[in-house]
Amino acid sequence: MKKILFVINTMGMGGGERGILELFDQIDLEKYEVSLFVLTGQGELIGQIPDKVHLLNRIYFPISVLDHPGKLRLIKTVMRSMFIRGTICKRMGYIIRNLREMVQNGDIQKNKIFWKVLSDGAQRLDQEYDLAVAYLEGGSAYYVASYVKAKRKAAFIHINYELAGYNRGLDEECYVKFDRIFTVSESVKESFLRVYPECSKQTSVFYNLINREKIIRRSVEEGGFSDEYDGFRILTVGRLVVQKALPVAIDAMRILKTSGRSFRWYVLGEGEIRKKLQEQIQALGLGEDFILLGTVENPYPYYAQCDLYVHTTYYEGKSIAIEEAQILGCAMLVTEHSGVWEQIEDGVDGKICALSPQEIAENILEMVQDRQKLNAYRQAAAQRKQMDNQREVNKLLELLK
Repeated sequence: MKKILFVINTMGMGGGERGILELFDQIDLEKYEVSLFVLTGQGELIGQIPDKVHLLNRIYFPISVLDHPGKLRLIKTVMRSMFIRGTICKRMGYIIRNLREMVQNGDIQKNKIFWKVLSDGAQRLDQEYDLAVAYLEGGSAYYVASYVKAKRKAAFIHINYELAGYNRGLDEECYVKFDRIFTVSESVKESFLRVYPECSKQTSVFYNLINREKIIRRSVEEGGFSDEYDGFRILTVGRLVVQKALPVAIDAMRILKTSGRSFRWYVLGEGEIRKKLQEQIQALGLGEDFILLGTVENPYPYYAQCDLYVHTTYYEGKSIAIEEAQILGCAMLVTEHSGVWEQIEDGVDGKICALSPQEIAENILEMVQDRQKLNAYRQAAAQRKQMDNQREVNKLLELLK
């Protein structure tokens, strides 16, 4: 039986984590021996992995990496990694060099530096695998490239590589060690190959796996909005991080509130800037208008019950949240970014606008006033053709031949 190892950074409530769960569902676990190693040893979705997927972590904490207790646990894991195998001494030059470069660029992302520390200090796996897969950028890619024994290695890229702040120095050129690199969209592929042009022959697109039937089935389960609000509901799904441009959405809500119409904007997700967002919400007097719901195990009833799905972001690879919203027939407004043109046909199954409070608010008001057009967006989104999951999975399994 062929042995496949998947390595991922966390198993929290993120698109990548939901993607790997769907991949497990698509692989014949009777035919392949599949194992999973979670670099941080943390994340609440771990209970959803199939019974036949072997979790290799000796110690695991089934808690979020985004809330306060989860952050404390993650800090302890990073600190522990620093002192295993003399990691902090070996990596001091790397840390200083990359931190200095981030300061010069005005974009300090400490988490990207510590992925290398976590990788160096992580549990080692003795077994050799037929295929080892790094399912996310950063830590999992570093770990598979340097510390996993496998006949073949593959890596997934889910984000716009350049805009997310990665570079060859941060990676220590780990991607040249992979036999195949899968990107989630053509725009992500182009971004990655601008940094690693010599990897063009082994780089191809692997589209997100989406289980249409499961999403529709779960959308009618118990859950969704629990308040008694009967006005126009706007929904956004995403982590509370800088990338998702939620301060811009909050400013757009402030404009909507002055329009004389009734709106309420909900966000499903958790993350490091929650406190900052909550302060902005309160300062603008939007405590009852812009609601941070946190994370939920089943987000699909919210999609089904909202009047409009709005996706704000500075950059994106290919958003799973947008694809889920389309399956559930959501009318949607998405701010312009490099990957959006592969997901939305502007004016047909949704609207694309500039990332500014005024543009977002004006487009929402325009969509609300033309209910016929809003319904046309819903119908077109629901009818949008989804990718063939098995065809995508075969791209990965072909590496075992």
